[in-house]
Amino acid sequence: MANQVPTRIAHILINALKGGVVPRVGLEYITVGRAQEIASILHQIEMIEQGSASFQFIVGKYGSGKSFLLQTIRNYAAAKGFVVADADLSPERRFAGTKGQGLATYKELIQNLSTKSKPDGGALPLILEKWISGIQAAVKAGSDTTGEEFDSLVEKKIYAVAGSLEGMVNGFEFAKAVVTYWKAYQQNDPILKSNVLKWFRGEYPSRKEAKADLDINFIVHDENWYDFLKVFAVFLVGAGYKGMLVIIDELVNLFKIPNSITRANNYEKILTLYNDVLQGKAQHIGFLMAGTPQCIEDKYKGIFSYEALRSRLAEGHFATAEIKDLSAPIIRLQMLTQEEMYILVEKLRDIHAQLYNYAPLLGHDDLLYFLTVEYNRVGADTHITPREIIRDFIELTNILHQNPQLSVAGILGNNSFAMARGGLSDEEIHSEFQEFEV
Repeated sequence: MANQVPTRIAHILINALKGGVVPRVGLEYITVGRAQEIASILHQIEMIEQGSASFQFIVGKYGSGKSFLLQTIRNYAAAKGFVVADADLSPERRFAGTKGQGLATYKELIQNLSTKSKPDGGALPLILEKWISGIQAAVKAGSDTTGEEFDSLVEKKIYAVAGSLEGMVNGFEFAKAVVTYWKAYQQNDPILKSNVLKWFRGEYPSRKEAKADLDINFIVHDENWYDFLKVFAVFLVGAGYKGMLVIIDELVNLFKIPNSITRANNYEKILTLYNDVLQGKAQHIGFLMAGTPQCIEDKYKGIFSYEALRSRLAEGHFATAEIKDLSAPIIRLQMLTQEEMYILVEKLRDIHAQLYNYAPLLGHDDLLYFLTVEYNRVGADTHITPREIIRDFIELTNILHQNPQLSVAGILGNNSFAMARGGLSDEEIHSEFQEFEV
């Protein structure tokens, strides 16, 4: 029996996986395989904490586990003290565009800022409050002053932190906004606080309005949002966090852009980010971007259609499908093996039983039968994915639980078993999965 999973987490896991989406919590209970990939990315995260920066692509077919891996890393980074910002690209959210699509991506990232204590996004106010509280605590620990003298020391410290940002591109304006938030905090002015948060989120439509509300003659826009993220990362370290991890999924939406010039502009923005990180021009920030092999490798519309990126990202002469360099800019995900899928469905069987408080109905042989059916479907060798197998398995366990008079053979049909076997005997089926014999 698996380790006891909290009922709320078990409910989220089963419902999310049945719906074909990656749950945001509880992934540690169902993580199978990917040990090498996770270890490699975690090493990059350690480098970010030490002041470096990183940039990697996670590449895999639909349903291969890209989003699952990203979510696992997201949870780990937040637990370790990082601020995580994530966004899915779409026709409205890109890296660059003529209709504010780059800014839209920035807005989504800031809206989804997450921390350990605020894992579901919207952490910006919390981050700023923590920063101020941290400075106040530091001043209190080093001084016995109170009242106006205490406030003066806190303000001096805040200006010192702000001053450290001013040397960065757009750092002066960022520092001014930080100081303005402190004043709003000190004066208990909710309107001014709200306006500063609005400015940080990139929601001011014009510099004129920002100037009128905040006396800041600057706003985040399509051209400068990346520079702003770099300032954010350095500020977050000053606020007591380890760094910033930016996760971008659904790169395929760039591949789908019909206009070749617009596509090239987006790939050029990726190149800017990539060069910046590898040349050491960014600190305490990491980027993880996920997409399908086609959206990366297609030489007409994919990222590799942009020669400057292709020449940087292409693998060397020694890596193969079996021998991978996991510190390379592209991490390619292979499908989970049949052995790993067995372990996964076994975990899901136990979680389902815990959730609905019954003894697991599916035995070792039942799990073997189920996987044999799945892997012997027509076209399964090239098209079946963990997502589909998981969805089928949860459906099977739901039906069995709701209809106790039915059997696995009754649901899948004896003919299905016969076809799935492909003429194999019971002994041959067992030998295929002999590693699981208890």
